[in-house]
Amino acid sequence: MATSALLEFFKRGEAARDVRLLAAQGALAPRAYEQLSILVVLLEDPDPEIRLTAQDTIARIPPAALSGFLARSEVTDSLREFFAARGIVPADVASADDEAPLIETDEPDEFAEDEDRESVQQKLSAMTMPQKLKAAFKGSKEMRVILVRDPNKMICAAVMSSPKLTTQEVEAIARMASVSEDVLRMVGANRGWMKNYKIASALTRNPKTPIAMSLNIMHRLNDKDLATLAVDRNVPEQLRIAAKKKISASRA
Repeated sequence: MATSALLEFFKRGEAARDVRLLAAQGALAPRAYEQLSILVVLLEDPDPEIRLTAQDTIARIPPAALSGFLARSEVTDSLREFFAARGIVPADVASADDEAPLIETDEPDEFAEDEDRESVQQKLSAMTMPQKLKAAFKGSKEMRVILVRDPNKMICAAVMSSPKLTTQEVEAIARMASVSEDVLRMVGANRGWMKNYKIASALTRNPKTPIAMSLNIMHRLNDKDLATLAVDRNVPEQLRIAAKKKISASRA
């Protein structure tokens, strides 16, 4: 399994202490793989409270759930070796669900789905960084639409890691010229999303998509979309020229 953008923040030591403590408690948990990998990283945290909290959280994960998860094909060898050294080995049958964390914290459902944008914006403006991260994972669609454009890269990564994020939302994000290049890179790096033609096509037409990515995706476009791209003044000239050349080559 590819390393997630969110996990990279913890590996590089770029997460603030309050965020690391929240993750060590198991409360910052988009998916099982990310939760477990982040907890393992935090076992080496320079802050003793965070290290001990991460240890306690791992110890509270039901052994059967952990063994079942470790049997999944996408789990890295290093993660399996880490737990094998602690007496926990993969089960004979892998668990089927990676959309939920391995351990949940008892929290009230504080995120309503039916709020207007103004009230959501006000609520988000009053939130701390850890609260925004939780909103990015567990909040409403309206919250994700706003937070995916947040200047803080970690919050954007949290949105893109949310299990609640739908394919339709990803397609809409791929079209947004208001998101950062980093967000578009996250979309392009996700194999599952890139199997969706509409998402791939949307990325090529987004002027913020890195040109190398757009050129690579362009070869998947159908004739109609390729013709549109060739005359689209919103995309880089290099991409338009490449699209025109591909059209000419196909007609030769």
